[in-house]
Amino acid sequence: MRIEFSKMHGVMNDFVVFHDLKDAVKLTPEQVGFICDRRRGIGGDGVIVVRSSNKADFFMDYINSDGSYAEMCGNGIRCLAKYVYDKGLTTRTSLPVETRAGVKVVELKMGDSGKVEHVSVDMGRPIFEPDRIPTTIQAERVPILDYPVGVLGREFQCSVLSMGNPHCVIFTDESLADMPITYGPTLETHPFFPAKINVEFIHATSDHFLDMRVWERGSGETFACGTGACAAAVAGILKGAVRSPVDVKLLGGTLHIAWNGANSSVLMTGPAIEVFSGTLEVF
Repeated sequence: MRIEFSKMHGVMNDFVVFHDLKDAVKLTPEQVGFICDRRRGIGGDGVIVVRSSNKADFFMDYINSDGSYAEMCGNGIRCLAKYVYDKGLTTRTSLPVETRAGVKVVELKMGDSGKVEHVSVDMGRPIFEPDRIPTTIQAERVPILDYPVGVLGREFQCSVLSMGNPHCVIFTDESLADMPITYGPTLETHPFFPAKINVEFIHATSDHFLDMRVWERGSGETFACGTGACAAAVAGILKGAVRSPVDVKLLGGTLHIAWNGANSSVLMTGPAIEVFSGTLEVF
């Protein structure tokens, strides 16, 4: 099987992207692992297959590097938007994209070259109901903010919500370099989180700025997570640690997040970059 692909990233959260509008390609977890392997394959945090949709202009089929499927990927959907426009699959600069977390609307922003440089995404409303996150935490009130979760002899104050996929947001006074990311895999698989969970370690540096490191479900530590940045900003606003809009600084760059609270959608804006393109033989 020969695949014409593009290697892309959004703030260094990187993906192998290709389109299959006839739904002819089905990748096994082993094939995805090969593609994402940084020595044997192309290398990436995941694979994005652009497919046709009955509900929107395209469907984002996102697969983590371990072969598991994700409901949504904020950095990935920006890369998909750039891919379909720059490859001539659409001429629209505002388009709906179906994901496993529902339809998201993306707004494309062009650079001087006429190609897409930045993308804004309406990420939808945050989800706070425990059964929809999902979590088995029996909280007295919702949203779940600063709920104590103990792992490996340490207790963390966890704020739990969903941005289409589940997030555990932990605020800490530790610097970005010293954040306890090593607790990520244990928190990811904690019994409180039946579908596993993405874990964000956050340090508020001012009223409108957050530092963040992330342990992504199915991928491990990554340079960035778009839905995680949204979850961190929402949790920070609810806790009074920051005010909207919020710039979230990740290892790979900065994402701009705006949320007006209550029943408002979260708006995320960030770059989308194509690194190179090529052809891959997948066995």
